[in-house]
Amino acid sequence: MGYLRCLQGIGSGVEYPADAVMNLDPVDGRPVQMVLDLERLGRDKPAAAWYDPTRRDMWRFGALMPLDITDARDARHIVALGEGHTPLLDYTDHPIARAANLRLQLKDEGKAWPGYGANPTQSFKDRGMAMVVAMARRHGLKQLAVPTQGNAGDSLVRYGLAGGLDVVVAMPDDTPMPILGQLAAMTHLHPGRIRLELVKGTIREAAALLKARYWPEGWFNVATFQEPGWRIEGKKSLGLEMAEPAPGETRWSLPDAIVYPTGGGTGVLGMWKAFDELQALGLVDDRRPRMICIQSEVTTPLVRAFDAGQADTHAQPQTGPTISTGLNVPAGVGHFRVLQIIRASGGAAVAVQEAETARELSRVWRERREWISPEGAACLAALPQLLDRGLIRPRERVVAVNTGSLEKYLTDLRQYL
Repeated sequence: MGYLRCLQGIGSGVEYPADAVMNLDPVDGRPVQMVLDLERLGRDKPAAAWYDPTRRDMWRFGALMPLDITDARDARHIVALGEGHTPLLDYTDHPIARAANLRLQLKDEGKAWPGYGANPTQSFKDRGMAMVVAMARRHGLKQLAVPTQGNAGDSLVRYGLAGGLDVVVAMPDDTPMPILGQLAAMTHLHPGRIRLELVKGTIREAAALLKARYWPEGWFNVATFQEPGWRIEGKKSLGLEMAEPAPGETRWSLPDAIVYPTGGGTGVLGMWKAFDELQALGLVDDRRPRMICIQSEVTTPLVRAFDAGQADTHAQPQTGPTISTGLNVPAGVGHFRVLQIIRASGGAAVAVQEAETARELSRVWRERREWISPEGAACLAALPQLLDRGLIRPRERVVAVNTGSLEKYLTDLRQYL
């Protein structure tokens, strides 16, 4: 598998064989990540020879991914549907950016833009699930199961079908109707291959159902952080794209701050891993963006743990309704690492009021006619308090991440347009 050297427990540091098929680290019950042999990669492909900027998907990073699409042995497992290579939109005309002289960019994961790739389910989840399905095919797995707030299930079904795998999705029964309807339709179009289970509650209750009914029967658990680092590697491409040279340039560079809507936090680990790998390859230095994790005021496990100086989150017993359904994650097995990254970067975990997110959603549609997700709107809504707290500063390059399209929430959020 290209330059993959081993698997490693993120908490324990214990190494496992590269071809191991496992879930959490048996030493401490924490997530596992994939470790590449970057020294060998640098020798074999100097001057970033692994990088192909002509490809319009996340596989443009070649051998810096655990499966290298330029290697026929790896390529046969990859189901490439255009995921990744999304644009960094110029948002310097945003009222807050203009007033504070910010070099604000929006990483838009939800819309197809000319000249770029396009996440097929209009969600950043496609990056992780493209890698999950590719690695599952590589290891001969046939049945995958995922609990989700919605988008991850939609994505896994799309890639699973394209890759010839069976998929079961468990999610809350109040998931936005466009997502729920799409998955319900897939169960009817592909009976036996796609199964949908609905639960009362959140992703926590969805996981409990799968644990009771499906994982004991051999369905492989690809919940957030439960697979052996596959989703981290897919999300890593977000960080690589933020760092890659702009058209006509050759220098790799990192933003000063990244404002990221954070539920489980896979993307935070993925981006941080990307930056570490780029440094190991000599393409960036040891300076890192401030990682600013945005949560809804309704569900704030990271915010509460960060403010209290705690090393990990504790499950929030009750959550309320939020328009940012992707942020309705009461706790996460990888949150300890998210908190480490936030603190190491000088960032923060920040809560945004629901009303502020709704106002920003309306403003972006009214002024730009762009259908960003409520999670993306929450990042923009956080800008005033981030400036007040000194977490972002004038003249800095700040990247806010829009994780999907409003189209997937439209039935519930039409009134904000």
